Amino acid sequence: MVTRTDEQVDVVVIGMGPGGEEVAGRLAEEGLTVVGVERELVGGECPYWGCVPSKMIIRGANLLAEARRIDKVSGRATVQPDLGIVARRIRDEATDDWDDTVAAERFEKKGGILVRGSATLDGPRRVKVGDRTFTASRGVVIATGSAPVVPALDGLADARPWTNREAIAATEAPESLAVLGGGAVGLELAQAFSRFGSQVTVIEALDRVLAPEEPEASEIVAKVLADEGIELRLRAKATRVARDDGHVTVSLDDGTSVRAAELLVSVGRRARVAEIGVDTVGLDPNARAIEVDEWMRAGDGLWAVGDVTGVGPFTHMAMYQAGIAIADILDRRDHPADYRGLSRVTFTDPEVGSVGLTEQAARDKGLSVRVGTTQVASSTRGWIHGPGNDGFIKLVEDSDRGVLVGATSCGPWGGEVLSMLTLAVHARVPVKTLRTMVYAYPTFHRGVLAALADLGN
Repeated sequence: MVTRTDEQVDVVVIGMGPGGEEVAGRLAEEGLTVVGVERELVGGECPYWGCVPSKMIIRGANLLAEARRIDKVSGRATVQPDLGIVARRIRDEATDDWDDTVAAERFEKKGGILVRGSATLDGPRRVKVGDRTFTASRGVVIATGSAPVVPALDGLADARPWTNREAIAATEAPESLAVLGGGAVGLELAQAFSRFGSQVTVIEALDRVLAPEEPEASEIVAKVLADEGIELRLRAKATRVARDDGHVTVSLDDGTSVRAAELLVSVGRRARVAEIGVDTVGLDPNARAIEVDEWMRAGDGLWAVGDVTGVGPFTHMAMYQAGIAIADILDRRDHPADYRGLSRVTFTDPEVGSVGLTEQAARDKGLSVRVGTTQVASSTRGWIHGPGNDGFIKLVEDSDRGVLVGATSCGPWGGEVLSMLTLAVHARVPVKTLRTMVYAYPTFHRGVLAALADLGN
């Protein structure tokens, strides 16, 4: 075998998830010689095991819930769940049966060079992939993403737990499902599998689910889940896990246990830092994330985007950071990173959309806080919607400056209602201006006007 070394290129992108694919593709279109390295699938977690297929499962589960709400009124027979139909659609339409050929060809048509394998840094501007070494004249972009955290819990590894990947790959809903973790991903999948027929128990060590969100959101989502038959075990820490007779038993620190056919572990994600040789470029391999500046620079000739930066494990964050890194690499800098209006959505039913600071976070920063809230059910559109109209809109104002620094839109289409609030926080739109707008009637977003009124003058 002939060993090839020191292949000269302009840029190497390690990781072809949403952020890495965007950087590599755009730079290739600009005429640079770009090598994109991917050890799994081009496109990363989002289209195969994350955002896209999970929302397809949630969409199917929500349709079942809506049909059942109609059934209660009409007296018709209950709709029977079928996860298999959704699973087939995921494979046939969303992920092309787990094949990234289309994505790979798209990148190569732009002039990019796709290299399959695991990459490691080998000093400044040098990347090794197998027996090949690339030297990048402009630099290297790290976009290695993150992986699910599987805690070092006695017996857990032998119990063959699910992560989001196994949950997405499931073609049938298990008879019962225990979910370890009451965060966004855990609750989304818990509710979906419950609606497809699984008996679901959520185990959360904290005193509420969705801990990063407003307490009001935690309360409403918890109530809805409980009403749907999902058991919530709060303030409960798992101490041991065992699989026997086709079931998994999770022992808890209060002396009780949860037994289910399958166990989904959803306690967060860790940035992929340690395994890529960051020590060769002066970075700490034990760091929780790669620290970057406002231009996504992690060092001389080194950039990082996406989950690996630790700013937020969201596809939209990776794409946002990718745009900034691209502009910096091309010496076309326009604006630095600004996370003031960072938004996120938990796609439970009701959806929980939030942007900026929570009320408590704003107070912790020493801001003069005013809060305005309104209930979705009290709006005309909420009344029209009827069953499933649980939710609220909450605004957090810095009263000294007269602008919103945070907001939450919880309810039907909460993530869509969030869009105008994201703009208001990001652009520092004065609350006075928001009050002068015309809000279409009857809409969910008109509830923002009622929340503004609740802020007071």
